[in-house]
Amino acid sequence: MRVNFLDLKSQYLSIKDEVDEAIQDVMMSSAFAAGPFVKSFEDNFAKRHNTKYCVGVNSGTAALHAVLMALDIKAGDEVIVPANTFFATPEAVSLTGATPVFVDCEEKFYNIDPDKIENAITKNTNAIIAVNLYGQPAKLNKIKKIADKHNLILIEDCAQSHISELNGQSVGTYGLCGCFSFYCGKNLGAYGEGGAVITNDEKLYKKMMMIRDHGMSQKYHHEIIGHNYRMEGIQGAILDVKLKYLDEWTAIRRRNADLYYKYLKDCSEIVLPVEMPGAKHVYHIYAIRTQKRDDLINFLKDNEIFTGIHYPIPCHLQNAYKFLGYREGDFPVSEKYSKEILSLPMSEQLKEEEIEYVAEKVKEFYAEL
Repeated sequence: MRVNFLDLKSQYLSIKDEVDEAIQDVMMSSAFAAGPFVKSFEDNFAKRHNTKYCVGVNSGTAALHAVLMALDIKAGDEVIVPANTFFATPEAVSLTGATPVFVDCEEKFYNIDPDKIENAITKNTNAIIAVNLYGQPAKLNKIKKIADKHNLILIEDCAQSHISELNGQSVGTYGLCGCFSFYCGKNLGAYGEGGAVITNDEKLYKKMMMIRDHGMSQKYHHEIIGHNYRMEGIQGAILDVKLKYLDEWTAIRRRNADLYYKYLKDCSEIVLPVEMPGAKHVYHIYAIRTQKRDDLINFLKDNEIFTGIHYPIPCHLQNAYKFLGYREGDFPVSEKYSKEILSLPMSEQLKEEEIEYVAEKVKEFYAEL
């Protein structure tokens, strides 16, 4: 049996007629850059997350960068980010000229550790980016209190956590805004790249709309320096179709996570993900931990099971950030987990027999040891 890490073709085939019709509508109307199809998606995505505004952009990285630009984050400023995240989170800070300041992750839930944030705050700190990693919310209530106490802006990186919730409240609504990615492999993925920012702040919304379109308030009237961050019409139309299925697909992912637990709970050699109390984990990634990761990866691959690693090098140890002077040992939890985290196949296309087969092979690997 072959089990792919992700099966985008099967997902497309399940909604092919609707997607093809949506693409044809864009082609016939020639609304290729922003336009009505993007606006329809923005309205529906904002509504789904219970926010007033949504700005569609062309990637999750663009969403983060554009927000930081809109907030006038610049050289000399500092922004607190987790060490355990995808590189785009600190990269967006660096693109503004500001400095990312890293904080270690929690041992149990893998998100930024709120108890370590205040030690990282200086007189130059302007904002905190809380990443809702793997599909699970960070401890947003606690982080928000810290941000408010120190008069800092809270930005949520929701690239992996579409329609995730904490205590019944949607991610992206605890801070000033939430930044999403629609990269093709995400729970809600475009056929290429895409991103969005949701917010209830009208001032931020209006500035973001200008920034994504070269700083224009109207055609050829450039009020500020912006960027070319518009979402394509085709991607907006595709995302609008797929958004209708997101709740159903998310329920299947959560069911699949339960099945993994059912079949792997007795395998003492691995650590399974834990859902935080009050959280709705949407399982963009089903991340286990094992001290035999590389050997297990190869064993599973030999049995046609394909896995991933999120992420093998913590951000503070990337070559791009050598100039910041961080060293191995600065963030021990993130560094330890970077050697242990293994992402098993996870999607709404995954069948129970495939999950059972993956679990059988994981247990077989340890039995042979």
